[in-house]
Amino acid sequence: MIALRDDLLDPEVNADPHPFFARLREESPVHYSAAHRAWLITRYDDVAACLTDPRLSSDRVRPLLAALPEEKRRTAGGVMRQMGEWMVVTDPPAHTRLRRLATSAFHPRKIAAAEDRIRALVDGCIERFVGSGELDIVAGLAFPLPAAVISELIGAPSEDAERFKQWSDDLALVAFGAGGQERDERHARAERSIAEMLEYFGALIERARSRPGQDMISSLLAGDGKDALSDEEIVSMCALMLFAGHETTTATITSAVKLLLEHPDQLEMVRAEPKLSGRAVEEVLRVEGAIKVLHRWVVEDLELRDKRIRAGERVLLLPAAANRDPAKFEAPDRFDITRSPNPHLAFGKGVHACIGAMLARIEMRVALAAIVQRLPGLRFAEEGGPPRWIPSLASRCLAECKVVHDA
Repeated sequence: MIALRDDLLDPEVNADPHPFFARLREESPVHYSAAHRAWLITRYDDVAACLTDPRLSSDRVRPLLAALPEEKRRTAGGVMRQMGEWMVVTDPPAHTRLRRLATSAFHPRKIAAAEDRIRALVDGCIERFVGSGELDIVAGLAFPLPAAVISELIGAPSEDAERFKQWSDDLALVAFGAGGQERDERHARAERSIAEMLEYFGALIERARSRPGQDMISSLLAGDGKDALSDEEIVSMCALMLFAGHETTTATITSAVKLLLEHPDQLEMVRAEPKLSGRAVEEVLRVEGAIKVLHRWVVEDLELRDKRIRAGERVLLLPAAANRDPAKFEAPDRFDITRSPNPHLAFGKGVHACIGAMLARIEMRVALAAIVQRLPGLRFAEEGGPPRWIPSLASRCLAECKVVHDA
C-alpha cells in the first residue's frame, strides 16, 4: 500500500489538498501525522463532535510556547504570547467573559444596520478596481473591501486600511503556519507588526476614551455595566478582529470568484438572480473555505475510532476535509450553489463558533452579487498563469487571481 501523504505543507498537497483529504477520510480518518506531530481528524461527524468536546482545548498557544526549546522560544515568544491572549485561543471561563464583552460590537441589529454602508463600500471598491486597470482581484478588490469594513468597525481612519494588509499578512504567517520561503522569517516579521499594532491601537483607545462613538473600541471600553476589558485586552481584541475579519473574508471572496469562473453555469445563475449570491457564498465556504485546519490541545485522554489520543498531544481538525465528506454531503466535490441544506463547518461550532460570521456573510454576499453584476464578461486573464495558493498549514487563500472583464 502506498503511504498516506500527511504533510499539509507539501507543495502538491497545498495546491490541491482534497484528493489527500479524501484518502485520509477513507483509510485513516483519525491519523497521526509525524510531519505535524499531531492527529489529523477528517470526517464530518468527528470534526463536529471534537469542536464541542471540552477535552480538546482551544487554549493551545501557551502550552505550545512552553514546549518550545529555549532558542525557539526567544524568537517566537513575543508573537505567541500576544496571540495567546486572543479570544479564539482561550477556554471558559476566560473565553466566556471575553466573548460576552465582545458581543456588543457584533450584535445582529448593529451588523444588519451596517449593510447599506457595506454596499456603499463595495460599490466604491469596484469603481476603483475598474478604474485602476488592476488584473489581480485579490489586490484590487478582495483585500480592500474587508480592510475598509474592519477599519470602520474598529473606529480607525479609513485611510489607514492599507496599513492593515501588511500587519494581517505578517500575523497570518504565524497564525496559519506559513510554508515556502516565508517560513524561516515569519516570527520576526510578525514581531514587528505586533509592535506597530500595539502602538496604533493604543492611540485609538485613547481617542475613543475621550471621544466615544459607535465603533467597536468605544463599545469595548463601555463594557456591559458590570465588567469591562482592560486596555491590553482591547488591543488583543482589535488585533484579532483585524486579522480574523480581514484574512478569511478576503480569501473567501477570491475563492468565490475563482469557483464561479470555473462553473459558468453557476455564474449565470447568480447574474440572473442576485439573491442567489447568499447561497453561492455558503457553497464556497463548504467547497473552498478559508480555514483548512483548526488546532486543539488535548487536556484529557480520549478514544476516537479506536485510536487513543493522550493528554498533551495536538489535534488538527480539518473542516476542509469534513465539508467534503460523502457521508454528510451528496456529491461532495460538486460545486452547487442550489445545495440545501448546507450544514458546513466553515465558521466552526459551539462556544468558539465565529463571532463575526454574520458580518462576513453580509460582506461576501453583497460583494459577490456586485462583482457578478458590475463586471460583465468576467473571465480569467490569459497572462499571469493559473491562480496560486499561498503555502499555509491552516488557511486556504489565493495569493493572486488575475481576471479581465468587459466593463
